[in-house]
Order: sequence, then C-alpha cells, then structure tokens
Amino acid sequence: MSGLREKVALVTGSSRGIGAAIAKLFAGEGAKVAVHGRDAAALSTTCDQIERAGGRAINVAADVTSFTEIEAMRARIESELGTIDILVANAGGSYSPPGPIEKTTEEGWRASVDGNLTATFLTIKSVLPGMKRRRAGVIITMSSAAGRRAHPRSPIPYAAAKAGIEILTQDVASQAGPFGVRVNCIAPEIILTDQNLRRIPEAQRIELADVHPLKRLGTPEDVAHAALFLASESATWITGIVLDVAGGAVMIR
Repeated sequence: MSGLREKVALVTGSSRGIGAAIAKLFAGEGAKVAVHGRDAAALSTTCDQIERAGGRAINVAADVTSFTEIEAMRARIESELGTIDILVANAGGSYSPPGPIEKTTEEGWRASVDGNLTATFLTIKSVLPGMKRRRAGVIITMSSAAGRRAHPRSPIPYAAAKAGIEILTQDVASQAGPFGVRVNCIAPEIILTDQNLRRIPEAQRIELADVHPLKRLGTPEDVAHAALFLASESATWITGIVLDVAGGAVMIR
C-alpha cells in the first residue's frame, strides 16, 4: 500500500505520542524520517527505536513558531536525508484549560493559536514551495475532534486553532493540487498516549470509551495508520479532506 520506500518524511512533534507512532510506522515502511521535538532524550529514544528496527532517522529541533528556525531545520534535513516528500505537521497542544471565554487569558489564547495554527502555517510555508517545484508531495496536518464540534470540556483557544487548521488545509489543498501536491488533515478524538494514560484515571477511561460507538478509545497507532494511508499511493485521488479518527464519536452531518 505505502510506496514510502526512500521517501523523506518530516514529522513535527514526533518525539513521543501520536507523532512518534507516525514516525516509527513510516520508517517501518521504508521512509527516511526526520524526528522533530524539543525533548532531546525523547528524540534520541524514538530515533534509536527506529534504527534498531532497521529504519533510517535523524532527530531535529526547531521552534515551529519561528520561520527562521523551521527554515534551518529544513535545510539540515535536505542536506542529510534529501528533499522532503512528506510533511506531517503534527506539532501542537493545548495551552489553556477549559472554561468560559471570559476567563480565558490572552496569553492562553495566543499560545494555543501560535502553537497549533501558526506552527502549522509556518511549517507548510517552508516545505510547500519545494514540493510545488518538484510537482510532487504530501502534506498531512493535525486537527482534533475539538475542532469538529463544540464540547464543554474543550478549551476554546485550542478548539478554535484546530478548526483553523482544517480550513487552512483545504485552502492549501486547492492551491497546491495543480502542482501535484496533496494536502489532507486528520482529526483524532481521545487518544491513549502515555500522557493521557497518566492523566485520565482508568474508571474515567472506561466511561469515555462507552460513549464511542466502537466502545474503545484510540491509540497512537490508530492515527499513524490513518496517516500512512493518506501518505500512500492508495490515496492519490484524495486531497482536502478532514479524516475523523474518532471511533465514531464525531459524526459531522
């Protein structure tokens, strides 16, 4: 299915969690992967795991809210691995707790928008021109179920930033399609990353699983396999979509 052999993939925010699962799966399918993050120890661990499994990876660091740093990272990847064929703009997170909008701080709002929407914009801005020149490439962005429907437990700045990523993805897909570049988005719901396993008590995980039609919560590997499909030759007629990886909990009508 994949057709990833010898492709160069940059996966931002891939030192752990969903990003690490994507990086490992892509490497297992033959891609040369740039593993990006801020935690040097976690980056080394993920790269070591890829290499022990017979894959090829380098670790790279950059503040993805800084275009200058992203450009430097891209230059290093191109020097060591080659031009980027696949970009997974996965880096992001929630920087503001749930609550009424009047209690949401300006700092929390700006951090959430910059850490998610701006980071995705700047990473695409750096990588897309080369893909357009080569008339080939795949970009995958990362939204969230929080950006798909209103929910009282979703932090408003995070939800707004993720919803922004979805329309950004579709706008870029429209612009890049004539150049042979496909751009799609994945919107996961609750994923059992190591962080969520620590944060969510087991009893609550059982309750949350029960509201999903598939009666379980997602894993990083669930998202990784969706990303592999979108990056693969099996998806060459797909662009501009938002794929809900949500166990049926999000059904947009």
